[in-house]
Amino acid sequence: MTAILRILFPAAPSGAGASWLLLAARIVFGVLLMTHGIAKWQNFDTLCTTFPDPLGIGSQTSLLLAIFAEVICSLGFITGMLYRLALIPMIFTMCIAFFSVHKGDPFAVRELAMLYLAAFVLLWIAGPGRYAVDNLIARRL
Repeated sequence: MTAILRILFPAAPSGAGASWLLLAARIVFGVLLMTHGIAKWQNFDTLCTTFPDPLGIGSQTSLLLAIFAEVICSLGFITGMLYRLALIPMIFTMCIAFFSVHKGDPFAVRELAMLYLAAFVLLWIAGPGRYAVDNLIARRL
């Protein structure tokens, strides 16, 4: 009976189980976003002249910033290194994609950016969990 109660009403979300779930979420969402960035990187020559420029900084610069957020920041997010700092460009990129680049598109097109945005905001709030490089750094400081 107590095992069932522990499953239904866990004591603390900061335990090892929650940290494993946070690690799994970091890996899943980080790798998925990274695939979008790698595709942009592989097609850089083609995309650099046609990539959307919602900030008015030029298509090439916008593309470079998107690749940075989707590849480099995803690596930090996955490993939990500078976790919340890495999430800032990722959240910003998804806001730009949802609210600006795809604002006139049907919701089905905008939905992926919204899902990433929601996941990244929730994971920002939750923190990286125990299994993150930031925790190793914090212990040594």
